[in-house]
Amino acid sequence: MKEVKNILLVGVGGQGTILASRILTAGLIEAGYDVKMSEIHGMSQRGGSVSTQVRFGEKVDAPIIGKGQADVIVAFEKMEALRALPYLKKGGKMVVNDFEIPSMPILSGTAVYPEGILEELSAKADVLSFEAAQIAADLGNPKAMNIVLLGALVKAMNVEGIDWNKAITDNVKKGFEELNIKAFEAGFAL
Repeated sequence: MKEVKNILLVGVGGQGTILASRILTAGLIEAGYDVKMSEIHGMSQRGGSVSTQVRFGEKVDAPIIGKGQADVIVAFEKMEALRALPYLKKGGKMVVNDFEIPSMPILSGTAVYPEGILEELSAKADVLSFEAAQIAADLGNPKAMNIVLLGALVKAMNVEGIDWNKAITDNVKKGFEELNIKAFEAGFAL
């Protein structure tokens, strides 16, 4: 692959955005790609935005994705998907968790959670949306929603010939490997 592919993962602190990015990066490196990853934590420990940028290809010079350059955006929360939309390139794809985490202004009553986010995204991009937390809960642990989203991303990016089970096993806590592999497979099947 000569051209560089750009993936932006966005979510809220505690959703596992960084773990999903690390697994993605590990799998791509193992497959022989040059990979650059950048993390932005913000106030993630207090429920704020988290984003990671992963760029891969034959030769990647810098880790930063500019506006209008992301091939795929993976959003762990709907409002974060809307915030990230300017980074999606024309013809890009979005994988969106149909999930809401109210921000502090919403919780305090000074703002309301926007309605119609998925409809707005779908009008502007090729969107695959689903309830990753429910899929993960059905498998036994709603926290595995990040790996469900990772599976859907791998399918959307068409980077299937990689040993993702090894990348997952090498990066998740011991004892959670089987659950996370099942979560990945569930996301991949979407």
